[in-house]
Amino acid sequence: MRLPQPRATLWLLGITSAAWFVAAFLGVSDQLGIAAGFIPARLEGMIIPGAVPLWLTPLTATLLHAGIIHLGFNMLMLGYCGRFSEYALGSRGLIILYLIGAYAAAFAQYLSGPFNQVPMVGASGAISAVVGAYALLFSQRKGRAVGHPLGHWLHVAQLAAAWIFVQLLVGFATIGSNMSIAVAAHIGGFIAGLLLARPLLMWRERRLLG
Repeated sequence: MRLPQPRATLWLLGITSAAWFVAAFLGVSDQLGIAAGFIPARLEGMIIPGAVPLWLTPLTATLLHAGIIHLGFNMLMLGYCGRFSEYALGSRGLIILYLIGAYAAAFAQYLSGPFNQVPMVGASGAISAVVGAYALLFSQRKGRAVGHPLGHWLHVAQLAAAWIFVQLLVGFATIGSNMSIAVAAHIGGFIAGLLLARPLLMWRERRLLG
């Protein structure tokens, strides 16, 4: 079956990729990481002159990446899981999922280290929400194939572990950057995706039924 064009996913891919390439071309990636990345210590009173308003940084951080490898892995996962999640949830549902995932990721990162002064950058947290929704919505068949009542959730857990493992590898590949790729944020985003998948699916179904 051919899926409809995933417009929201394509827009997210385009905007995020363009933002990284422009920053890299201008040579301002590190400066933007400090000014527009999410820094937990700012919630505890740390002041950065000229920085993006704190409440916006969970979103602006999604437009920044620690390198081409970081960006590439994220866009690959967003392109795959976003396409299917958008098919189930609709374009508006996917955008809501992505935005809430970004804030859930930032909140989890804050809880893991409230006084951390290293900027968190990357769309990984928001994408983790998309991955979580995809895991919940599209792993039913694979879960039943395991032959155990908990098979579905086992498959969800396996996908979450694989996603976090890949991000750890990306983190090792980008050692040397002054920006962090945060596991806590990935977990927070993934949990948000699990919690939001079914409510957003029901919301879309109600809208379609009028």
